[in-house]
Amino acid sequence: MSRNSHKVPYREPDDPRNLRDVLGCFATGVTIITGRAPDRQLLGFTANSFNSVSLDPPLVLFSLDRKAQSLRGFQSSSHFAVNILAEDQHALSTQFARTSGDKWQGVEFVEWEGGCPILLGAIASFECRIRDMHGGGDHVIFVGEVERMTAEAGGKPLLYFRGKYAGIAD
Repeated sequence: MSRNSHKVPYREPDDPRNLRDVLGCFATGVTIITGRAPDRQLLGFTANSFNSVSLDPPLVLFSLDRKAQSLRGFQSSSHFAVNILAEDQHALSTQFARTSGDKWQGVEFVEWEGGCPILLGAIASFECRIRDMHGGGDHVIFVGEVERMTAEAGGKPLLYFRGKYAGIAD
């Protein structure tokens, strides 16, 4: 059978909902990105747009919507933290996905040298010095150099797939 005899139907990425649906086929971990604005205000939001970039130097990135209320705070900060959520942290993820209200009510955290909140119960956390910011369409891409990190010996991550929380099966 030749390659051209069987066509796979496709959709154009002209509708943001269609694009989100197809992007949702890629299972991702769920993180909460945290930081402190220069006025010491706590910053935080749920994100699945987190990637490693480089091992040498140790670089990671996340992206933040240009309409996000916390954008200016992150842009004027020196550091951010990435907290990778555990499978039992659905409620925390939902709490930080809200656009209004006190996201920090009842949240336990510690601070490292960069001043970022490190969430207790996360399976891993990275504190990063902001190294670069780049425009990326309707988002700003933050690249950070990892300065400190931790990981729990056990535990499973909270995943997101096709618009729903998921987990790793045993």
